[in-house]
Amino acid sequence: MSARTRYWLMKSEPDAFSIDDLQRVGTEPWNGVRNYQARNFMRDGMKVGDGVLFYHSNTKVPGIVGIARVASEAYPDETQFDPKSDYYDPKATREQPRWYLVDVAFERKLARTIPLDEIKQHADQLGEGFPLVARGNRLSVFPVTAAQWKLLLALEKQ
Repeated sequence: MSARTRYWLMKSEPDAFSIDDLQRVGTEPWNGVRNYQARNFMRDGMKVGDGVLFYHSNTKVPGIVGIARVASEAYPDETQFDPKSDYYDPKATREQPRWYLVDVAFERKLARTIPLDEIKQHADQLGEGFPLVARGNRLSVFPVTAAQWKLLLALEKQ
């Protein structure tokens, strides 16, 4: 990864879409994000080739389970236009879409899950306000610094 690569953490509930699902399909549109800040990160911040920490949320042992990469520039999330979709947004139009996504490509599964409880033990090193350990933070997509990326991946080998 080049020095200009950015890093991100993206959360998914494994019963909706897991790292195994991503491994099976190879590349997947990261649809259904309905938080403006998370959308802005995808639309305005992500570039093809950026690293992604794949995080399983809302599961018995939440944690980082794999690595992916951003595989496309941002484009409108089709689910916003589909009245049958859980992610339908009646205020969105094709002329003025409200929701964007990127495609995410599988890189590898981690040798072991890095559980949230373990990540919390490194909160001081991760820095103040790291979204994963910040109280009340519900963001499903957020930036990770190169130093945080390195620290978190180093936990895999412990």
